[in-house]
Amino acid sequence: MSLDFLAAMAQASIARVERSRAECSEAQLRSLALARPAPVPLRLSSQGFDLIAEVKLRSPAAGRLGESTADLGARVAGYAHAGAAAVSILTEPARFDGSLEHLRLGAAALHGIVPAMRKDFLVDPYQVWEARAAGAGGVLVILRMLTDDSIRALLDAAVESGLFVLLEAFDEADLRHAAQLVEDYAGRVQLLVGVNCRDLATLEVVPGRLEALSRSLPRGVPAVAESGLSSAVDAARLARAGYGVALVGSALMRAADPGALVRSMLAAGRAAGS
Repeated sequence: MSLDFLAAMAQASIARVERSRAECSEAQLRSLALARPAPVPLRLSSQGFDLIAEVKLRSPAAGRLGESTADLGARVAGYAHAGAAAVSILTEPARFDGSLEHLRLGAAALHGIVPAMRKDFLVDPYQVWEARAAGAGGVLVILRMLTDDSIRALLDAAVESGLFVLLEAFDEADLRHAAQLVEDYAGRVQLLVGVNCRDLATLEVVPGRLEALSRSLPRGVPAVAESGLSSAVDAARLARAGYGVALVGSALMRAADPGALVRSMLAAGRAAGS
């Protein structure tokens, strides 16, 4: 994910918003969203380590990960029953083969057990309302991609809609920005701060980056390790480094028994963090 990639994703996201807004105004969408049942809250375990399990059919780094959405409902329910605290669902269509329909299907299949999180390249509060209307309990916000004003507009929409927000960081500057947002929005919205350890130019996971950046994580907010985690050993390693949550996607999509992988990662992370 180069900066050019993020810029291209942002432009494509803007175009999607414009098309959707032409069909349904933001005021209409907001009314539809607020008419839905309250979002499912994110509840993190007292045992000290949690998993956000992800559904994605493709990624620029890993290529094709799934062929269809036929088993989407069973997959997300399996994640939840195995102990995942939330399920992340890709909705970006061009590079990840995602859609809002996937989010709707996934949120419905979870039956209120745990929240679904919309993972996308969000650029406009309209997309937060889309997430709420589709049944999501949370959204991802990529700090590197947006201005501070844009980030705060998304957070303000999350406050109003009752969604939790995972703030995604790539480096120390992002983490300083996240710390300021955590301070400014304290008590208004549930925030998590994630570190994505992929190199923005090569898409490769950078060994040791999660551990190195753990020293700069904001205090008093759950820290999420993102990208490159595939085993119980990884979960234990990141728990020891101070991360309380892992977001795992590709490994679960490829696993013969995703539920078993969820359970093993949770057990290892909790044992290491205790």
